[in-house]
Amino acid sequence: MRLAFVRFAAAIAIIVPASVQAADLAIPLIPAAPHLVDNPYGLDAIWAQGDFVARGTLLVLAIMSAASWYVLVTKLWEQSRLLRQARKANQSFWKASSVEAGVSTLPAGRVFHSLATAGLDAAAHHGGSMVENIDLNTWVSQSIQRVVEQIVNRLQGGLVVLATVGSTAPFVGLFGTVWGIYHALTAIGIAGQASIDKVAGPVGEALIMTAIGLAVAVPAVFGYNWLVRRNKVAIEQVRNFGSDLHSVLLGGVRINANSRSAGGASKLLVRAA
Repeated sequence: MRLAFVRFAAAIAIIVPASVQAADLAIPLIPAAPHLVDNPYGLDAIWAQGDFVARGTLLVLAIMSAASWYVLVTKLWEQSRLLRQARKANQSFWKASSVEAGVSTLPAGRVFHSLATAGLDAAAHHGGSMVENIDLNTWVSQSIQRVVEQIVNRLQGGLVVLATVGSTAPFVGLFGTVWGIYHALTAIGIAGQASIDKVAGPVGEALIMTAIGLAVAVPAVFGYNWLVRRNKVAIEQVRNFGSDLHSVLLGGVRINANSRSAGGASKLLVRAA
C-alpha cells in the first residue's frame, strides 16, 4: 500500500510540471511595443549645437534660396507680361491707320508704347543742322536700338543671381560639411571613443549641409536655363517690333516678318503720318 502511494506521488510530480510547461508554451506571445529612440542628430541639432560658422552657413544658404526663388518668380511674371503685351501690340498697333493712331492703342508706360514713342519722336525731331550731320535712317535706328537695349538689359537683370547661386551653393554646403566633420572628429578625439555610434552620428549630421547646398543649387540652375530660353523669345518679339517700326517710319510700310524669313518682300500698308 505504501509502495503504491509512493509510485502515485512520483507520477503526479512528473505529469504536473510537463503540463504546466505545455500550457506556458500554448500561451501566445504578445510582441512588446517598439521603443522609439529619439534621434539626437539632425537639422535642429546642427542649429542648437553648432557654432557661429555652422549657423552662418545655414543662414547664407537660406538667403541664397530665398533670393533665387524671388528672382525666378518675378522674372517669370515679367516675361509673361511682356509676351502678353507683344501679342496685344501685334493685334492693335499694326491695324491702325497711322503710327500716331497705333501708339494711342498701346497702354501708356508699357514696353511697346515706349518703343513706338521713341521711334516716332526721333522721326519727328530730325531736322535743322542734324540733317547735314546724320541721316534719318541712322537717327531713327539709333533711337529705337537704344530703347531696345534698355528693355533687353531689364529682362536680363537678376539672372546673375540665379547663376551665382547655382554655381556657389554646393560649395557653401560643402564648406559646412567639412567644418562639421572637423568638429565631430575633434570631439571624438578628445573623448577618446571611436565607436560607430560616436562617428556615424556627427559625420552624418555634417553631411546635411551638402544636401542643403544641392537643394538650393538645383532649382537655381533649372530656373536660370528656363528664364534664358524665355528671354530669347521675349527679346525676339521686341526686336521684331522695333525693326518693323523702323521700316514704317522710313518707308511708310511694314515688311512682314514671316515673308522676311522666307526671302520675300511682302508689305503691309501701315502708313506713317
